[in-house]
Amino acid sequence: MRLGYFTMPLHPLDRDLTQTLQEDRQTIIYADQLGFYDAFVGEHLTDKAENVTNSLLFLATLISETQNILLGSGTSNLSHSHPTLIASQAAMFDHLAKGRFILGISPGALSSDAEALGILDQDRNKLFAEAIDVILAIWEREPPYNIDFENNRFKVSTKNTMVAEIGRGILMKPYQSPRPEIVGTVVAPFSKGVIAMGQRDFHPMSANFLLAHWLPSHWSHYQEGKAKVGHVAQAHEWRVARTIFVSDDASTAKAYGGDDANSPYRYYYRQMLTKMKMSNRHVIFKKHDGEDDSLVTLDRLLDELVIKGTVNEVVDQILALREQAGDFGEIVYAGMDLVDPKLGRRSMELMAHEVMPRVNAALGLGRETNQLVKPVAA
Repeated sequence: MRLGYFTMPLHPLDRDLTQTLQEDRQTIIYADQLGFYDAFVGEHLTDKAENVTNSLLFLATLISETQNILLGSGTSNLSHSHPTLIASQAAMFDHLAKGRFILGISPGALSSDAEALGILDQDRNKLFAEAIDVILAIWEREPPYNIDFENNRFKVSTKNTMVAEIGRGILMKPYQSPRPEIVGTVVAPFSKGVIAMGQRDFHPMSANFLLAHWLPSHWSHYQEGKAKVGHVAQAHEWRVARTIFVSDDASTAKAYGGDDANSPYRYYYRQMLTKMKMSNRHVIFKKHDGEDDSLVTLDRLLDELVIKGTVNEVVDQILALREQAGDFGEIVYAGMDLVDPKLGRRSMELMAHEVMPRVNAALGLGRETNQLVKPVAA
């Protein structure tokens, strides 16, 4: 089982923006040093707590600062830009990173982002579906382009202005052939989008703030999508993100992992509970669809969604998660605000050097499960 990293990020509103951006950079650099397989960074335009506005721009600052870790947009919000921009920018990033790149995609769920962009009344899922069709077509086709899908608002052509002998009218293709790995973050239980991921060979990442009993629904839908195109789903293609804190002693794990009023985990889930209720998506925190809202409390979320404890306790909880969810290829460690940098970094160190070797030993897997596969240049 591989070990990955994901951060939204999510910081207290009174923290200095410049400082938190640098902390988030340093955390990914540290993850690379510890041997994490990949790192995903989210993006939002209008959320002061989640303060990365462009994941590709943020990650570009890390290419020369890291050695092995794959850098993933987590996600690029496809409703926010013309797909020609995303295709070209992602392709350039892939070349700059020499293939250490994963394209994470989503429609863009934040309503205030949509309002700021003037698309609040538009179907962002439809925008997303149209955009990804065009991105893939740009990467697959040769100039001059004539991309004009039926019922797709995005049309791409350079046939009227192309001058091949001077290179004008040619869009960039990725470094990786035929394209980078494409990952979609999945939040909703029984998401139909996971079926489409399977059909298109996009790989799912189940969100860390989804109760574990919903996870098998993601895998079954991914299998369904793969079967529709005559393929068999492979466990290594599925990432499961979890909120994890590992400590040298149980009392610190309990306090910093949620009990203490200043715990970053408590802050994180207070934010998430508020945001999901506002958007009426808090079913992800329920034991079943009809469960009363009053039962969805912050303390319950901290108990059920934060894997915390000593090394052995966290190993046991991850193995129990795998029993519940089924086999998956990567556990993705969710990044928090560094209330206590020493504890935060120690948790990552213990996760990489102590927890994962014991988990893989228990599963009969070797250390090589976290080794990078060399990217293929186009």
